[in-house]
Amino acid sequence: MMMPNVLYPELLDPDTRLEQAVLAGHCSVTFRDVPELSDLAEADCREADGLLVFRHHVREADFARFPKLKVLVRIGVGFDRIAMKTAAARDVLVCNVPDYGTTEIADHAMGLVLALRRGLLLHHDLQRGREPAPWLMIDTPLIDRSGAQTFGIVGLGRIGTAVALRAKAFGFRVVFYDPYVPNGTELAIGVERVRSLPELLAVSNVLSLNCLLSDETRGMIGAGELRQLPAGAVIINTARGALIDIDALGEAMKDGHIAGAGLDVVPVEPPAEPLPVLLAAYRNHDAWLTGRLIVTPHVAYYSPQANRDIRVKAAETMVAALQGRPQNIVLPSSRFAGPAP
Repeated sequence: MMMPNVLYPELLDPDTRLEQAVLAGHCSVTFRDVPELSDLAEADCREADGLLVFRHHVREADFARFPKLKVLVRIGVGFDRIAMKTAAARDVLVCNVPDYGTTEIADHAMGLVLALRRGLLLHHDLQRGREPAPWLMIDTPLIDRSGAQTFGIVGLGRIGTAVALRAKAFGFRVVFYDPYVPNGTELAIGVERVRSLPELLAVSNVLSLNCLLSDETRGMIGAGELRQLPAGAVIINTARGALIDIDALGEAMKDGHIAGAGLDVVPVEPPAEPLPVLLAAYRNHDAWLTGRLIVTPHVAYYSPQANRDIRVKAAETMVAALQGRPQNIVLPSSRFAGPAP
């Protein structure tokens, strides 16, 4: 029996020995490094039983080039770049890698919160000017005691749970909204649950977004939702940029309703011209944003250890699926009966 063919069209590292060590003996693997799937040779696409993707979009038209495709593994947590309806129509099993950077992202989220809420960024910006600010505290709604604040979380999956535990350790009251986690989850980790997004927004002095991007969540934090947050709130996004209307966020920050924001993700990555007003002001060092906005380039997941984990776990996920014992299933396929008992 011929081994299945796996196509790896984007190299996370030029040295592929990590991936090869996992895949060897289970499949033949073709490594390529192309900007878009459309740049792949027809022969590579035609022979692929499995496809591993990281930054690539897999659009409806792309699926037509993979007539043998059985398994698609997203090297990461989110799967919003995959045309899931087309995958379902073609009976392609879709899996992800949900457990590679959980602690890194949670740490990053808390780092953003503390840098803003303890005024670290604000004092840093003001003290390094040509005319440094007075050597004094600053009376600002940005800075507040952790124990006096409610920390709201949208999405209590692996990362959201890790964020909740860290926020608890810093003394925040932690409340979450997630209609998809089982009842009693809140009791297991000692946090509070609300049953609607408006309920969460109304009490959240800090709002952390830790949910997937979908048709349901795209643009979920718009102008109206931002105004439902208490005055002086801080918003943190380490999930997907399109969860927030960035223009509405800019307006809410400029008029002072939102005190600060920490964004590891933005709607268009990397940011492209014409820039949203908020990002343009950030790059121009506009005075009204001093100490109030942190932007990092979608790197919350990264550590050397997490980078190794994502590569190994993606390959392991592909092998498990090809062996008929799929794990981390996002979209099931009738070709696979599911994990062995």
